[in-house]
Amino acid sequence: MRNPFSKKKDQGLEVGTSRSMIEPAFYLLPFLLGLIIFTLYPFVNAFVISLKENYVLMSGKYSSLGLGNYAEIFADPDFANALQTTAVYVLIVVPVATVLSLIIATLLNEKIKFKGFFQTAYFMPMVTAVMAVGLVWKWLYNYDYGLFNYFLSFFGVDPINWLNNPAYNLAALIIFGIWKMMPLTIILLLAGLQNINPQYYTAARVDGAKPLRIFFRITIPLLAPTLGLTMIVNTISASMVFVELFPLFNGKPGSAYSLYTIVYYLYDMFYTQWEFGLAAATSVVLFGIVLVLTILQILIQRKWQH
Repeated sequence: MRNPFSKKKDQGLEVGTSRSMIEPAFYLLPFLLGLIIFTLYPFVNAFVISLKENYVLMSGKYSSLGLGNYAEIFADPDFANALQTTAVYVLIVVPVATVLSLIIATLLNEKIKFKGFFQTAYFMPMVTAVMAVGLVWKWLYNYDYGLFNYFLSFFGVDPINWLNNPAYNLAALIIFGIWKMMPLTIILLLAGLQNINPQYYTAARVDGAKPLRIFFRITIPLLAPTLGLTMIVNTISASMVFVELFPLFNGKPGSAYSLYTIVYYLYDMFYTQWEFGLAAATSVVLFGIVLVLTILQILIQRKWQH
């Protein structure tokens, strides 16, 4: 004979299950709304605008739909310069900043005096305005009384016109970019180093392993997830280099407009030339480049770990 209370029990279970599913949805609703309004909608809107040729922002009018904006930016020499500059910047700044940060983080992870002071000192650039820091670097690069040329004079090197000679503009931007990227990278890598179990190092020393072998056989493999994260974050950050140009070159892309980056090209199209369709197409191309680089790094990281 069937239990008469089983039906009520099943109904109560269904109500409880639906309630347990609805309640988390309410907690996630503000986040989902923010994600849709401030992330998903702007991206979809930018993609749609990138397909509108001769788009006018105020009236919303356009001549036709198609890939004309993409064809125009890829035919523009300034965009080609922006792609090349950004690629060189990313390929140099990210690896160099990561290696230097790994060395410094390893040293900070050891038992040294004034450890807290050094950790704070390396963190300070993160909480300092980029424009203020950029003005200091502009002074360091000064041709007549800059600190860099002063040190180079000890080695018999003639003063370098870092900021007014297009041949040295990219080098100046790269050096500044490496320094600017290091604080966050050091903090992330230091956190990863402190999470490694010390027993691994103890066992390796008991077996007679040398410090360099311990570093490459224990530290680097166990730090691989953190290294992967920092590489992804730094690649995205370096691909969007823009703010650094303003204090160094007075808001221009280099001394002779030869240092276009992708984001500066986007800024120039949108705010200076009012070519909104071209600006939207540039943003979509930048998104695609960053997405491909991120996926490649994730795949490489997975193969490295296994």
